[in-house]
Amino acid sequence: MVRWPDDAGQGPDLAAAGVPRLWLVESGPPPDSDDLLEDWVRLPAPETDVEARVAALRRRASHLGPVLPSIDGDGVVRFGGAWVALPPVEARIMGALVERFAAVVLRGDLAVAGWPEGAPGRNALDVHVLRLRRRISPVGLVIRTVRSRGYLLEASGDHIPGIPGTRGV
Repeated sequence: MVRWPDDAGQGPDLAAAGVPRLWLVESGPPPDSDDLLEDWVRLPAPETDVEARVAALRRRASHLGPVLPSIDGDGVVRFGGAWVALPPVEARIMGALVERFAAVVLRGDLAVAGWPEGAPGRNALDVHVLRLRRRISPVGLVIRTVRSRGYLLEASGDHIPGIPGTRGV
């Protein structure tokens, strides 16, 4: 639950992470959105109304598949009802990115994740990230380069509103 308009700045980050949002509208017009993981109620509202809207958001989210990406011990990445299997090095790199979904993961941390016995050259990490980008694109995930820092895993911006991976745009 997020207050509108006071906490409106949190909306894009929550939407990018696929988090369901119930806006508690305190004043003014309610938010305008076609995101299935977003709803609103005007305050003051009976607690039963708020609970009913939260329950509806939970049901929608459960039907849409996982909100956050996951990776299992076999290197299978799941997101938004889709999956892709990864080779071992890429699975270890992806594990570090999934663990810090929507946050920057430093290049050094990715190198250690991919090659625990010793970091490879710079080119090896770049090649594996390039391959990862191609492999995870069909499931609605993208890896962004954060210049001079590392990489950031997030949902693709071209997904349908309301489906995990949507930025709510």
